[in-house]
Amino acid sequence: MDFDKMRFSQEHEWVRVNDDNDEVLIGITEFAAGELGDIVYVELPEVGAEVSAGNTIGTIEAVKTVADLFVPVSGSIMEVNPALEDQPDLVNESPYEKGWFVKLAMSDRAELDKLMTHDAYQEMIGKA
Repeated sequence: MDFDKMRFSQEHEWVRVNDDNDEVLIGITEFAAGELGDIVYVELPEVGAEVSAGNTIGTIEAVKTVADLFVPVSGSIMEVNPALEDQPDLVNESPYEKGWFVKLAMSDRAELDKLMTHDAYQEMIGKA
């Protein structure tokens, strides 16, 4: 996993940046997936929805709890991960690859600067 192309939020979401354009993939971290436990359902936003950084865009339902899914950067939802409808456990099995939530067209690339690097995130969760 190339963590250099990723940024992380205080709420444990990750953003993988595409260098060629302003499209990003968003998901939750391995740490967050582990804390939630077995994920059984994911509610995602509609394609085309305009979202603002820090707002809730869906929910993640695990056996033990329900958590909000926040969006770390503003933009327009281009795609949601169709695999999660039938296989929400992909978030637990492959949080950085197959378990992504949404593809987003960023409206303000500068918002990435407010997010943490992988090293800073590891420090925040006490893994550094």
